Amino acid sequence: MEYNLGTVDIVVLVLYFIFIVWFGIKSSKKGSTSTQDYFMAGRSMTWPIIGFSLFAASISSTTLIGKSGDAYSTGIAVFNYDLVSVLVMVFFAMFFLPFYIKSGIFTIPEFLEKRFDKRSRYYFSFITLMGSTFLDAAGALYAASLLMKLVFPSLTIMQLSIVFAVIVAAYTIPGGLSAAIKVDLVQGVLLLVGTFILTFLALNNGGAAYLKEMLLEGDYMMKLIRPMDDASVPWLGMVVGIPILGFYFWGNNQVLVQRVLTAKSIDHGRKGILLVGFLTVSIIFIIIFPAVIGKHLFPDLPKNDMVYPKLVIELMPTGLLGLMLAAMVAALTSTLSALLNSVATLFTMDFYSTIKKDASQKEQVFVGKIVSLLVLILAVLWVPFISKFDSLLKYYQEMLTYIAPPVVALFFLGVFWKRINRHGAFWGLIAGAILALDTILLKALFDIELLGNMHFLLKVPFYFLFSALVIIIVSYTTKPDGPEKIKNLIWTKKIYKEETEELKGVPLLKNFRFWSLILIGFCLSVLFLYR
Repeated sequence: MEYNLGTVDIVVLVLYFIFIVWFGIKSSKKGSTSTQDYFMAGRSMTWPIIGFSLFAASISSTTLIGKSGDAYSTGIAVFNYDLVSVLVMVFFAMFFLPFYIKSGIFTIPEFLEKRFDKRSRYYFSFITLMGSTFLDAAGALYAASLLMKLVFPSLTIMQLSIVFAVIVAAYTIPGGLSAAIKVDLVQGVLLLVGTFILTFLALNNGGAAYLKEMLLEGDYMMKLIRPMDDASVPWLGMVVGIPILGFYFWGNNQVLVQRVLTAKSIDHGRKGILLVGFLTVSIIFIIIFPAVIGKHLFPDLPKNDMVYPKLVIELMPTGLLGLMLAAMVAALTSTLSALLNSVATLFTMDFYSTIKKDASQKEQVFVGKIVSLLVLILAVLWVPFISKFDSLLKYYQEMLTYIAPPVVALFFLGVFWKRINRHGAFWGLIAGAILALDTILLKALFDIELLGNMHFLLKVPFYFLFSALVIIIVSYTTKPDGPEKIKNLIWTKKIYKEETEELKGVPLLKNFRFWSLILIGFCLSVLFLYR
């Protein structure tokens, strides 16, 4: 499948890229050598900017290309990842976010050092760097290149990857997080507008009648809650697997949490999270439903991942086609932009500044820029290997199944259980890594599945419980950490009561707890409607 763009669409696409690079450079803090400015945007962002930036950065290759492809083949059940994750966002904003912001951290691994020790920090920082480079950055480049391959068939995936790498590098590396967030704000708005236009066109081309017919007939494609033998999302996996992966994505992911850490206050950070929660619910309307309609319009696509690009190319009129392609690429390049800044922050703050303690802020910013460039080069070189997987979603899910559970277990136990100590934390992470490595090697060398052929979502809690058990056993068989070490890093009922007192004089519409309840109710309503 390929398509030759008209002159108007090519002009729109090129002008968009020129504008984004110009706007990103213009939005950067020129001449600033402050680590606060470059890595954390001066910690001055308000909740609308945080919310839209988070939304744009979270629409990764697995969301736009992978999830639409999964919806094309199995129906709306893939939306469960987003729906459950919205509930996870509320939990994260309520309990974890205040600790992150109050501690003044630059990176999520840095929080582990404050709560435990450097061993846990370095381990988590290292696997995050590896995951960000070879999982997320390479995936975003591959997805953007796959999309543009349809309209520029003479170019190879590698050539297109290099083009996108240069575009993102042009504004992210010089401008830092401030530039990336402001560009994401523009791209988030463009993405919403473009995807809503496409949804309208899909509904108007017979899609509305098709969806209505399936709903009235109780078609399996329109069910969120699926039986245990469902290949997409078995109901138990939705309960025990998705929350763990969702918390890792929204609560432990440096790429996304770093944007929340730029908030000028805890309240702005929380409201930014809630805003992205409401925007995330819209994914069922702007990505999932159009993909299901795509099954009706294009029943014989050779590759499921191509359904969303196919919808764009076939349904969008001249001019709007170029704009929509720009919106799609915007989603993917926003993810890459976020990744570059996060890996630069991780390496600089977690490794370089701890090894060279006398490094000036100017030197740290320079090192961050070099790291961004190196990661971009590695991601480009890794792109050809991704094509060996069946789909982007499968590639992402398989990797995340092994990485996420030990980390989530540690964060949960560390924040809610004061007896968990530094030794338990480190050995729990190592035990989880060894189990994951054994699983991968057994499958690769002997074609043996350690936990059988069960759905990967059902495997997630086993990895979680194994690491949690090691953390608890080691913690209780070694000396506890001193009270000063864990002070202000453990959640208590006192914290909740103090927040309740502070919120007494706050108007209802400005109270984050009120909007949290509205968001939870909205999610439960969607689940009930498509049960």
